[in-house]
Amino acid sequence: MNRTPPLARTTTRGIQWLLVVGLIVVAAVITAALGHQWSKSSHADRGEHRGALGEAGGVVPDGVTVLDDAIPAVTNLDPDLLKALRQAATTAAGDGLEFYVNSGWRSPEYQTQLLREAVSKYGSEDEAARWVATPTTSPHVSGDAVDIGRSDATAWLSEHGAEYGLCQIYKNEPWHYELRANATDRGCPPMYADPTQDPRMQQ
Repeated sequence: MNRTPPLARTTTRGIQWLLVVGLIVVAAVITAALGHQWSKSSHADRGEHRGALGEAGGVVPDGVTVLDDAIPAVTNLDPDLLKALRQAATTAAGDGLEFYVNSGWRSPEYQTQLLREAVSKYGSEDEAARWVATPTTSPHVSGDAVDIGRSDATAWLSEHGAEYGLCQIYKNEPWHYELRANATDRGCPPMYADPTQDPRMQQ
């Protein structure tokens, strides 16, 4: 009958114990690293939604409508513009439509970020200016403009918006609406081809 010498058994147990301890240490290191990474991304996400470039700065989460009372991009709009939007939205709801907001009021910091992104996307400041204004000229920063989501809502506004003083301002932006109070009597003014044609953008 063969027997394993006591020294060999002790050595084998020692190696097994070292392997178990080693695996526990490796698992602990991986868990700590993942926890640190999750914590960093979680703080970053919370900061994005709370800071100057998050919701507090005008970023709009999905599913926000002009009736929302909790999102600064909506609540910081000019009161007359917001009132007209909500009146129009109430009427449009009878046709089964909702006025979703893609963008409304924006902080200067958020507008600056959007302008930088547009320059990167379009390759030059001149081309970017056809789509994104500077923080000092943007009607979004002053709370005087809203970008309405979904083509059925913008189609409704193009037909009925003037009744509420809501006018599309730029031909290249069918989603961008501003308040023109006299449009209720005279209709909306002629549209600019794009923001570069708007005298307000030359300031």
